[in-house]
Amino acid sequence: MAPMTRAQSPLGVPTPAMADYYARRAAAGVGLIISEGTGVRRPSSLNEPNAPRFHGSDALEGWRRTLRGVHAAGGRMAPQIWHVGAMPHVRAEWASPDPLDSPSGLVSPDEPCGEPMTDSEIADTIKAFADAAAEAVALGFDAIEIHGAHGYLIDQFFWAGTNRRLDAYGGRDLTARTRFAVDVIRAMRTRMPNEMPLILRISQFKQQDYLVKLAADPNELERWLMPLAEAGVTIFHCSQRRFWEAEFEGSDLNLAGWVKRVTGRPTITVGSIGLARDVATAYQGERSPPAPLAEVIRRLERGDFDLVAIGRALLQDPNWAAKVASGLEADLMDFDPASMRVLT
Repeated sequence: MAPMTRAQSPLGVPTPAMADYYARRAAAGVGLIISEGTGVRRPSSLNEPNAPRFHGSDALEGWRRTLRGVHAAGGRMAPQIWHVGAMPHVRAEWASPDPLDSPSGLVSPDEPCGEPMTDSEIADTIKAFADAAAEAVALGFDAIEIHGAHGYLIDQFFWAGTNRRLDAYGGRDLTARTRFAVDVIRAMRTRMPNEMPLILRISQFKQQDYLVKLAADPNELERWLMPLAEAGVTIFHCSQRRFWEAEFEGSDLNLAGWVKRVTGRPTITVGSIGLARDVATAYQGERSPPAPLAEVIRRLERGDFDLVAIGRALLQDPNWAAKVASGLEADLMDFDPASMRVLT
């Protein structure tokens, strides 16, 4: 199950209804559930008051309850550890009273948002990620995912458009701009068992600009991702809007296929699997009918990637995996954007 923000955790605390929502998917055959993004202990790590936190006794107890339900249903679970960075607030009537964290005080290349993070703020943020890893281990999670995609904080350090620092956390070279992520990964690894999987979600595109490509070719992709693999990433979760699209000319490999080839690490593919229309149409209020699964199965069997993450289709229907496993694709449901606002 792919991570999908639900904004159903009042003041950041996961509820019993949230625990039931995840347990239903585990009971219906989802092997690994990656939670929605959950914020680290930094003042502005979240841009939505009802997104969950991963710190504080009340929020952690909510996650303990959630994990207990998933395990009882036979599933495995990873929290997605998150910091939104310089990202506009979701609710017009609410804004964090604290300054935003960002590499260079930019939401996007032409949109200022405040001051760049200081060295001490960077160090505190790295510690917050490491503390979250320790809490995940203590709670008994099976793996941990870091959100390093979609224009959020870690991705803002990757992207030259939002990282114009001249110190050790900046640089014109993409490899140099991995320094913040590398330090986060290493710090988290010191608080985790060696055998515990650490997943990193990455994307080329940003919410701020769907056309951005951090890596223009496989060589640049390798220079970006190998420092992250060497720092301790076990699995790369490769986000595309449409999983079937080739990442580079001359091959039909998608992003997950290329990442597996250049890093040698297992990969997860995600992006409109099982649906005919991509996620951008959902935000425009459009429904999407189911789509055949033959292409993703073909690529999986070819060895392009190792895991397949399902987002909106599984959000719509908690029994999606069970239906697919039983050959009941004719019973799969249309995706209705209204399902993004409720827990089913």
